[in-house]
Parts: sequence; structure tokens; C-alpha cells
Amino acid sequence: MVDDISEVPLNESLVISKYIDNPLLINGLKFDMRLYVLVTSFDPLKIYIYNEGLVRFASEAYNISSIKSNVYAHLTNYSINKKSEHFI
Repeated sequence: MVDDISEVPLNESLVISKYIDNPLLINGLKFDMRLYVLVTSFDPLKIYIYNEGLVRFASEAYNISSIKSNVYAHLTNYSINKKSEHFI
């Protein structure tokens, strides 16, 4: 995570998103939800929603003051949270 755009390396391909500093929480944990949809037509509009989705949780309780020191409270990525001692 960076505080300023000047901290972003320009010689790499990256995905950048704005951090939401007042997120919705479930039991004190940040989360994200993914729904999978298929759009087969726009005129007429035909959208299919897959029955199953995905919810990912941070492995430690959210605390805005720990934004730089505790990625496990601020990110929901499995590849990061699996290293936390609180990961289930």
C-alpha cells in the first residue's frame, strides 16, 4: 500500500485501487464478495448469475491505525492471509 502516487513504480504492470477507509465489516473483519455473471446479449439484455459466489475475509480485526503495520487486517487476499497466525 502506498500513500502517494509517486510511490508507485512505473516500470511494472500493476492494478491500482483506492483504499476505502470506512469499510463495512462483518464481526469486525473486512471482507469482499465476488459474484460471477455472464452477459450474453445487450439488446435484449440477458444476464445469467452463477448460483455460487465467493466471500473472502481478512484474518485479523480491522483497525484503521494499523494500515501500514498489519496487512492481515486490511487485505482479503488468500495469498497474503494464509501466512497470518490467525488464518483459519
